[in-house]
Amino acid sequence: MTLVNETTHIQVPKNPKKPGGRSLPSRGLEALLTNRVVLLAVLIVVVLVVMTILDSAGQLSGAYNADYLASSLISAVPLAMLGMAQLLVILSGKGGIDLSVGSIVSLTGILFGLAYGPGGWDFVPALILAVVAGGVFGAINGVLIAYIGFPPLIATLATYYAYRSLALVISNQKPVSSESIQNFYSAAQSVEIPVIGATIPLIPLGIFTFLIPTVIVVWVVLNKTTFGRRLYAIGTNDVAAEWSGINVRPNRMAVYAISGVIAGLVSVVTVAQFASARPDAGTSGNGMALPAITIAVLGGVAITGGIGRVSGIVLATLLIVWLNAGILLALPGNDGSQFQLLALGLVLVFASLLNGLTKRKYGGI
Repeated sequence: MTLVNETTHIQVPKNPKKPGGRSLPSRGLEALLTNRVVLLAVLIVVVLVVMTILDSAGQLSGAYNADYLASSLISAVPLAMLGMAQLLVILSGKGGIDLSVGSIVSLTGILFGLAYGPGGWDFVPALILAVVAGGVFGAINGVLIAYIGFPPLIATLATYYAYRSLALVISNQKPVSSESIQNFYSAAQSVEIPVIGATIPLIPLGIFTFLIPTVIVVWVVLNKTTFGRRLYAIGTNDVAAEWSGINVRPNRMAVYAISGVIAGLVSVVTVAQFASARPDAGTSGNGMALPAITIAVLGGVAITGGIGRVSGIVLATLLIVWLNAGILLALPGNDGSQFQLLALGLVLVFASLLNGLTKRKYGGI
């Protein structure tokens, strides 16, 4: 018997397709849309490049440089912290949202100012008062939502008006100030970071004393604790979470209490920034709640719950702050402020559409 070895020749196509039958640009687009951190990093680079080009062309009223960007971070402290609060609340699902954070900032700021100023309290007890009061106000939201069954939008809208009114009544519609509060302004000043052989722009002190600790704590809670895992489970499907042995109600209430605690910390930041405790600190203009919600959605938090990351909140804050800083230079005066609101609205629409598209097409954010 003769054995014949036959060699099979396989013709390899000149342009082989990538795994999954999709081209490299298609896979790159998917990676960009499904990884919100990468997308936000790209958008930040785009904003910085565009504004730098406009600055070089003499189209801005001031220098859009590292010093200006560093100084603008002072507004990132309260926005990013409240974005963390919205991250926790929205993650809990069931339409979770907290419209009252701005009013809690105002009310707890007045309580802190009265204690630290006219009350003569030391800083630490006054800080604890603001944090505990914020937690109590947030827990009231949690009870209304988790135990009584109010929709989060209605419950937090009602407490928004209630807490705002209390702040105005307690303060007699006037800012609270004293020598100690005015001296507290130093907590909002910028500081030099010692780096050998390099010149680093001055960074607002609140970045290190308030924002970074809050970011670290929220990240640890969400990624390294059982509470964080329960929160993601509840936000994804609270019925399944209930059947798996998770007590949904106290966990959902807890996130609103934590949101109030963060708002209490933000109130101390605003007192330092304004050198007074203002009854409208968190509600004047377009308030603090709506920008915080915008940052959360832009940062990749799914409004349906169960999806969101701390890194997305941080990068979304940088994008909004540095975009607003550029708008103020491009359009000085009142026009710049109005266009900031327009940009905020457009960003919210863009983020909402992007979240919906990503979830439908790729099953994630």
